[in-house]
Amino acid sequence: MFDKFEAFMQKYLTPIANKMDKEVHLSAVKKAMVAMTPLLIVGSFCLIPEAIPNMIGENNVISQWILNNLDIIYIPYNVGMALMSLYVTAIISYHLATSYKQDVPGSMTMGIIAFLMMVVEYTEDGGISKTFFGPKGLFAAMFAAIIAVELFRWCKKKNFTIKMPDSVPDFVSRSFEMIPISVIVIGFFLIVRIVCVNVFHTMPPLIFTNIFAPLVGSMDNPIAYTFLKMLQALLFFFGIHPSVLSPITSPISTQFLAENIAAVQAGGTAMHFYCPGPESAFGNFTGTGVTIGCVFWCFMSKNKALKQIGRVALIPALFGINEPILFGAPIVLNPLFFIPFVIGGGIIGSLGGWAQYFGIMKCSTFTPPYVGVFLEGFLTNLDVMSIPVNAVQLILSIILWYPFVKIYEKTYGANDTSADISAEDAAILEDLDLDF
Repeated sequence: MFDKFEAFMQKYLTPIANKMDKEVHLSAVKKAMVAMTPLLIVGSFCLIPEAIPNMIGENNVISQWILNNLDIIYIPYNVGMALMSLYVTAIISYHLATSYKQDVPGSMTMGIIAFLMMVVEYTEDGGISKTFFGPKGLFAAMFAAIIAVELFRWCKKKNFTIKMPDSVPDFVSRSFEMIPISVIVIGFFLIVRIVCVNVFHTMPPLIFTNIFAPLVGSMDNPIAYTFLKMLQALLFFFGIHPSVLSPITSPISTQFLAENIAAVQAGGTAMHFYCPGPESAFGNFTGTGVTIGCVFWCFMSKNKALKQIGRVALIPALFGINEPILFGAPIVLNPLFFIPFVIGGGIIGSLGGWAQYFGIMKCSTFTPPYVGVFLEGFLTNLDVMSIPVNAVQLILSIILWYPFVKIYEKTYGANDTSADISAEDAAILEDLDLDF
């Protein structure tokens, strides 16, 4: 039965995943979301000073200085995360243009102006509102960048450009070449805006918000989140990295984090649990599928081969990297480990989401770098309850994996202390100097 299931996955799911991973539009979106990580971190840091007066009181020099300079402290947030959709537009346009090997500056210019055509609103005093420049405009940013670059490509392909003599300098020639393209791109997005405002009586970004509302809302549902964790583990079980889903999931988690930060900045409470920080610290605790239990029992095994694998995998697992155990044990394509990895790992990985959903633990306002288990979880929300949640995940993983690793150990010989591993592989492991 497992062989039939494996054949089905390899025949139908693997080609789809590979195409998703290589598809230029999804790849551009994924790279744009990754590029936003520094802005998310800096924007999150801006919330820390404001919390200090609440911890040490307001009647002291430090707190008074912070309270008097909040406008300055929030500048990195206001020019960074609060404008993230604008930056996402530019980065998607850049990567798409690079993939198509077409004029990068021209493509980025068209992408940005297309986005601005869709989102710009004016305030009563004549200023420009930033309402849709932040997380609320992410889906509009993706649409604007992709369509603008595709229109640019189509115009070039159909020769809808102005050709200048070879004697004209290149930078002048490119400027004239962009005139017809600019007219077409701007005209298209002007029509989009007119239709949305005059026919649907709403701004274009809100159209995308309504279209994707079921998908976005499902990520704040712990049941749906549990199934997502299982799906990610299922993909990895068949050797497909879960990052193939990131073009779909990353925009949502990034939007939720930005909304959490904005809510706390405004004096409210963070409400979204599906954010990049908790996804790493809890959802992928010690790696996709929460495989620390497998690492632990391999490390404790009497079998030399499994013990070596456990030694190699232990330190990476403490920093959320579990490829050594996935491909070393192996867990990937191992029928015995399907239940603890896919089903058990999905459930244990979702515990952080459940804890935040029920208010046991605060929602995230920070995306820390990889700093190791427990500390990473605490930094996501500065809530001490993150430590017990990670501890429960650790204990459950160790309990869950015990019978499966012990059964697997018998395939090597339960009491066999001789190396069931090639001399070449043993030498490589010894060179790693992991005697701790």
